Amino acid sequence: MRTTNQLRATAGMVRTLLPALVAAAAFGGVALPAHAADAVVLYTADGLENLYKDVLPAFEKKEGVKVNIVTAGSGEVVNRATVEKDSPKADVLVTLPPFIQQAAQTGLLQNYQSVNYKNVPAIAKASDGAWATFVNNYFSFAINPEVVKTQPKTFADLLHPDYSGKVAYSNPATAGDGMAVIILTTSLMGEDKAFDYLKKLEQSAKFHTKGTGYLDVLLSRNEISVANGDLQMDLDDAANGGLTLKPIFLAVDAGGQPTTFQLPYAIGLIKNGPNQAGGKKLIDYLMSSDVQSRVPDIFGIPARSDVPLTGKNGEAVKQAISGVKLIPVDWNHVMSKKADWTARWKNDVIGSSGKQLEVVKPQ
Repeated sequence: MRTTNQLRATAGMVRTLLPALVAAAAFGGVALPAHAADAVVLYTADGLENLYKDVLPAFEKKEGVKVNIVTAGSGEVVNRATVEKDSPKADVLVTLPPFIQQAAQTGLLQNYQSVNYKNVPAIAKASDGAWATFVNNYFSFAINPEVVKTQPKTFADLLHPDYSGKVAYSNPATAGDGMAVIILTTSLMGEDKAFDYLKKLEQSAKFHTKGTGYLDVLLSRNEISVANGDLQMDLDDAANGGLTLKPIFLAVDAGGQPTTFQLPYAIGLIKNGPNQAGGKKLIDYLMSSDVQSRVPDIFGIPARSDVPLTGKNGEAVKQAISGVKLIPVDWNHVMSKKADWTARWKNDVIGSSGKQLEVVKPQ
């Protein structure tokens, strides 16, 4: 999934924290003072820091309430909410599939039909109001174009000796973008061939990060050459984060069409959160046409069908995805396979390699 604002700042990224920001690179059982009196607490997958920085001050001023943010990988924020289920500390959750579906299935979310969900297509939200797409996005890979002079075109290209020890991708157990690696390869190759491929790829893998965002920093530092990511985060980090990277899409075969799928940020209300009224107001605000019209500024795609993808950054998204084949994903199928895929990845791909699975900051 992605890194925290704290780590991004450590890496020299030009991003400022919200005064109310509470960020953690790894929770590790450490209790963070996420909630304060009259605050709304948002647990969010990383990648949307610039959007929050731009739009939350107006919400805080209007409502007279602070928004405290805990940022981590998609799986991490859901895991934290799960640990706290009997005594919730957060009010709103933003995470990627399949972790948003997991949160709904395990009873972490309270059904809430925001008035601003009405313009979100039915396929992009839960019928019962448990969650809705907040920012549309696409799964991608990324390279450092100053280092990788010949852009890889196929999955097989990543097996070339030139990439030995220079590939990294996030842990599928804790990162939505990491699970996306399995989703895409199994969709294109079939399950057995996909895991055979991932075993071979492991020979080129340097490590696996707990979240995805820090991979962009590592790419820019030339500590790795290829990583997984998502289009919104990669374009935003390149344009606004001062990082040297380029999102790419891969094909199965030489001469084939590069392929990907939608991997949106989704939003939901946490059941029995300490400030449910504030949580509902925050969801309504983030799904408003005003905020949704700001989504293209961070290279995201508005979730609402009545808000167009426009502007310079919107055109950059359209250009990046031009010529890329989009395949549908059956998220119910993914949820049914998630546990098996995670176990198979840990046993058959990583095995007893001893490789790091929770890299947050390079040694």
